[in-house]
Amino acid sequence: MNSYRQSLFHIVFCTYKRRGTLPEKYHEELYKYIWGIIKKRKSVLYRINGTENHIHIFCDIHSTIGLADFIKEIKTASNSWMTASGNFPKFESWAEGYCGLSYSNKDKEMIINYIKNQKEHHRINSFENELRSLLIEHGIEFDEKFLFDD
Repeated sequence: MNSYRQSLFHIVFCTYKRRGTLPEKYHEELYKYIWGIIKKRKSVLYRINGTENHIHIFCDIHSTIGLADFIKEIKTASNSWMTASGNFPKFESWAEGYCGLSYSNKDKEMIINYIKNQKEHHRINSFENELRSLLIEHGIEFDEKFLFDD
């Protein structure tokens, strides 16, 4: 018998101290670079988007990769690439933590649309409020004083 699995994750991480150091005119290049990392790891990207201070990724992570290692690789490689590119001169680094939320296939289109509309969403809602809402919605306990501690 073959093995069957599905590991859909909505991943969110931000820049150091949530500073707006990701110029919008270079977002597509950054997203394509991250997509390359995801493909290299035999994972499937469904949607990536973000703003000047954070990124959302919705993907199916290959069964041989742990979530923390997957995110660490994306952050480390993209950090080096952004520094070398010269297009992100104010970028210092990614913040230390991340948010990784698992979903079922029935939620796929909803999450894809949510991520697709990030720029519009953040015209009225801050990253801090968005992350807080996601954690509450998923029943993840958090301490407010450590939530945005860099």
